[in-house]
Amino acid sequence: MPAVGIPTGGAGKSYPGKLTPFVTMTCIVAAMGGLIFGYDIGISGGVTSMNPFLQKFFPSVYRKKKAEESTNQYCQYDSQTLTMFTSSLYLAALISSLVASTVTRKFGRKLSMLFGGLLFFAGAILNGFAQKVWMLIVGRILLGFGIGFANQSVPLYLSEMAPYKFRGALNIGFQLSITIGILVANVLNYFFAKIEGGWGWRLSLGGAVVPALIITVGSLVLPDTPNSIIERGQHEEARIKLQRIRGIDNVDEEFADLVAASDASKLVEHPWTMLLQRKYRPHLSMAILIPFFQQLTGINVIMFYAPVLFNTIGFGDDASLMSAVITGVVNVGATLVSIYGVDKWGRRFLFLEGGVQMLICQAVVAAAIGAKFGVDGTPGELPKWYAIVVVVFICTYVAGFAWSWGPLGWLVPSEIFPLEIRSAAQSINVSVNMIFTFIVAQIFLTMLCHLKFGLFIFFAFFVVIMSIFVYFFLPETKGIPIEEMNQIWRSHWYWSRFVSHEDYPNGGDGNGVQMVKNV
Repeated sequence: MPAVGIPTGGAGKSYPGKLTPFVTMTCIVAAMGGLIFGYDIGISGGVTSMNPFLQKFFPSVYRKKKAEESTNQYCQYDSQTLTMFTSSLYLAALISSLVASTVTRKFGRKLSMLFGGLLFFAGAILNGFAQKVWMLIVGRILLGFGIGFANQSVPLYLSEMAPYKFRGALNIGFQLSITIGILVANVLNYFFAKIEGGWGWRLSLGGAVVPALIITVGSLVLPDTPNSIIERGQHEEARIKLQRIRGIDNVDEEFADLVAASDASKLVEHPWTMLLQRKYRPHLSMAILIPFFQQLTGINVIMFYAPVLFNTIGFGDDASLMSAVITGVVNVGATLVSIYGVDKWGRRFLFLEGGVQMLICQAVVAAAIGAKFGVDGTPGELPKWYAIVVVVFICTYVAGFAWSWGPLGWLVPSEIFPLEIRSAAQSINVSVNMIFTFIVAQIFLTMLCHLKFGLFIFFAFFVVIMSIFVYFFLPETKGIPIEEMNQIWRSHWYWSRFVSHEDYPNGGDGNGVQMVKNV
């Protein structure tokens, strides 16, 4: 096998500055934009497992569930109408993320966050008071529009505000908020499902107004990033803002690089068509493949449908909701591990370790479910020890995702794009993520019905492929200033054929990038 050169971190430039309380609080508030995404992921699976909700909006699914409970565990929730309730949100997010690119580029990251919060708020109100299925779907679409704006702008905001030495940890705050949103939603589902009268699902859906208000108010009080201010031609204001963010007066070198990057970006009239240029081949590849692989880990099978999945493999209604809470707690804890280690151990290490961990767990879960229910899905009581084994390995799988592909799927794309294509490329990243989130959400229950326990083997196959991709094609981005990032492509064994020094004469000379040989 030929030697493979992998940049291991370090940069040609080292900007002065420190992690100030101001930028820390700013990034914490901004990262809360992830709450709306996480809350929705967590709430939908629990609500669709609540019998009163199914009886009101999807009576045919309710009747089928009751019938299938005695015949085939794998197929009791197989309904395209029900999955459309979950997945319609992600089609809307796909569309709005493309619009958000223009808003983010021309008017700043804050305005995109504000739009995201307001749209999500409107969707939450409509869903909470829904009387007909069409109200649910329209509400979900509004939620999707909000998520599209937030997911497009928040990771960019965090990457631009953070000092480069702490960019990984601060950016992962977005993923931490997603996991907290999932956990809160699972806990609320557990308690709301116990409300007499069967109307607890309204509180679950309507509760989304709280994270919507958090990002809406947060967007009004947050400062804009120096990169965004410079893009709008306000150089003196941007210098003052950069000095406050970095906690020092001497920001001349970083400010000059930001201005140079902005001047280059202003020469770009059509960033969407620029993405197709040869020198942006690495960036476009990552913008497409990273979110593609992230969704095909199978994580959203667990997060969307955790209560449904646990119910399907033999847990009772209460037990399935509690199991979803347990996976939510693991999700949050493991994300904290990523925050600690991403700037210490590097992105590649976490990607690869997480891939191995997820692969092992998927194989064990597939074997456990297959041994219990076989191919025909004959139902039966799960022994307590057997249920514990399944939950432990699912939680270990969730942990592997939560400190690898979960946060890094948002971090790495947000930090590798040059300013001139940053908004457009991030929209591609979000769009691909939403396309495959929609596909997985829409077909999962049908795949579970037909592939049975083999569904976990299906996703395990993609975990193998994406781990190979990371090993050979993803360079390390730890410790490299965001405007110096192009050096990693010029030093890479494969991507260097597309990117030359002439393409980025001001993009860092790469002297600080060391090469190691992996045979």
